[in-house]
Amino acid sequence: MSAQLSRRDLLRFSAIGIGAAAVAGLAGCAPGATGGGAAATKAPAGPTNFAFASWGMSEDATKAVLGPAVQTFAKQDAITVDTPNYPYNDYLNQLTLQVRGGQFAGAAQLDVAWLSSLAALGKLRDLGSYAKDRGYTTSALTAGRFDDRQLGLPWTIAAIGLVTNTELFEKAGVSKAPATIAEFEDALVALKGTGVIPYAASTKTAQLKDFIVWAQTFGSPIIEKGKASFGDEASVDALTWYKKLFDDGLITADVDRAAARTLFSQGKAAMYDDAPVGRAGVLKTASDPDLGSKMAPIARPVLKRGDTPQELLWGHLVVVVDGDGADTASEFAQWITSDPVQEVSYFSALGLPPTTEEALAASAVQANPFVNSFTELVTKDAKASPLWQFPQYAQMETAVAEQVQAALVGQASPKDAMKRAGEAVNALIG
Repeated sequence: MSAQLSRRDLLRFSAIGIGAAAVAGLAGCAPGATGGGAAATKAPAGPTNFAFASWGMSEDATKAVLGPAVQTFAKQDAITVDTPNYPYNDYLNQLTLQVRGGQFAGAAQLDVAWLSSLAALGKLRDLGSYAKDRGYTTSALTAGRFDDRQLGLPWTIAAIGLVTNTELFEKAGVSKAPATIAEFEDALVALKGTGVIPYAASTKTAQLKDFIVWAQTFGSPIIEKGKASFGDEASVDALTWYKKLFDDGLITADVDRAAARTLFSQGKAAMYDDAPVGRAGVLKTASDPDLGSKMAPIARPVLKRGDTPQELLWGHLVVVVDGDGADTASEFAQWITSDPVQEVSYFSALGLPPTTEEALAASAVQANPFVNSFTELVTKDAKASPLWQFPQYAQMETAVAEQVQAALVGQASPKDAMKRAGEAVNALIG
């Protein structure tokens, strides 16, 4: 523990100068390249070299921040950190292949939805001892738990929530956030009257997994006693309502997340679903230079007053695959996810919400009203999808999305579509 404290204290100094290390950090960002190699002159007895896999190092925006951070950690102990990286869409497959084949050990960035898939390989280290006394929020820690073990440390945690354009709401005469499904539908009708798309909800199969949170809103548990609940009265009611929005023009065809961001940024849609990190992309292409001040998250409406809003967890973890360098990799996972200065630096550069109470209370975070509102209204109720407990969750989400799409275009009734979705998910559960 004393070695960890010593490193942490040193890094509180070095993180302030994170930008100065960027030039050196960018020199080693290709797949399989190394970070910190130049400083690896005399390795102390304790810390060892390790690998840190990520998709962050494959993207320009995050690489410019993450690379120097990895360098900073490596230089404190004069060690080398290998940084294999893959594009997000290929990342899980590549990482899974390497872990399964015994070709990768060390720390790894992980989407919260992927934890069960990687845990199924049986090689993730329990990081429970590294999570203690670090000030992680309870909900953030929950995101990294699987089978009563802390298999991931929370790096950035938020949710996929409803984001609104307050100016368009005011034009429609909607003065307060709709709290119930009935109020939500009334608000959509009022917004349609102003000539905008009221809600750029997902309607393309690629993103129709968004429907699952609406099914939960209507009371479907999604998974109950080990079986899918699609086809129950609640899920059918949810799909019947979603199709009504579609038929009435309150949501529109051919919308996925990218299209929704575009419609919202151009002022053509009053509301859409996104994580806080999506705000930067929306503002980059916004037709209204003041759109940032008009963007506001709202809690997802509930079926009846007193219900808890259903919000889908979103975020990144750092896990550790046992093997060479796993001890130092675990210290790295702890540091990059919970050192207050490092967390605030990451938030300031990328807008990714931190996961500790101390970092969330920092002035830089508190000065961001959008993230604060999102945390208070949306993230506080966020939960993992019930399907994420299964390694086949992606196929399950696709199966559900295909049936929702069939109902929207009239190829199946909501009842038949949900029944088929349930059968497909249960077949994948086995």
